Amino acid sequence: MIIDFHAHIYPAKIADKASNTIGEFYHIQMKYNGSPENLLASGRRIGVNYYIVHSTATAPHQVESINNYIIGEVSEHPEFIGFGTIHPEYENYENELIRIYSAGLKGIKLHPDFQKFPIDEREMDDIYEVIAGLGMPVLVHAGDFRYDYSGPKRIAHVLEKHPTLKVVAAHFGGYTQWDESEKYLVGKNVWFDTSSSLWKLEPAYAEKLIHNHGVEKMLFGVDYPMWDHKEELERFNKLNLTQEERDAILYKNALKLLGMENTEK
Repeated sequence: MIIDFHAHIYPAKIADKASNTIGEFYHIQMKYNGSPENLLASGRRIGVNYYIVHSTATAPHQVESINNYIIGEVSEHPEFIGFGTIHPEYENYENELIRIYSAGLKGIKLHPDFQKFPIDEREMDDIYEVIAGLGMPVLVHAGDFRYDYSGPKRIAHVLEKHPTLKVVAAHFGGYTQWDESEKYLVGKNVWFDTSSSLWKLEPAYAEKLIHNHGVEKMLFGVDYPMWDHKEELERFNKLNLTQEERDAILYKNALKLLGMENTEK
């Protein structure tokens, strides 16, 4: 089994534009256009069973429409596990979080660099408490040396203030800030995903981060549409890990985090 814990999807009418915008933001050539169909085609090449799918509201008025879109896609595709979105300036956050939880979404995705807010800002505290109370994991874009919104040190502040909040810090805890991730997050009560990292990290350093942090807190993620599933699995398979460790990262840890331990496919 393989679970891709990090996949962005967009409606057909904006898929090309949204993907191109991300490509420009990160100065890379996008592999795909962000459509659900392309996601499934890419993942099918390596036998992905489930995908954590999400999109991010960059303005408060987008929250409900994006959540409705994710709910709809999850209902159409049994392979999709949906994470909703929220925005720090969205006023009815508690009602919206309860609504999407009741609709079957399993977590929340935040991208502070796109949404332009510090991940540890005080205005987010009440929102985090509601999410923690619902038992929903928060998948957070982590790191980027160009900005000061989602660095590992700020994520560590969130963990300190909200010890019951389940946080997944994407990109080994800090995209292009892996030294800071090692300093502030490794070994803490936080999950990492492997997305948008293995193309850059030396395998030996990635292995060090995995083992020092704890294999049981690692999740396989591709970051579609930025990367291709086949290429990302090939990078992952170059790491010197046991089969037990590979299985834990590829799917077992995700099943446990999502409360799906009894799921077989």
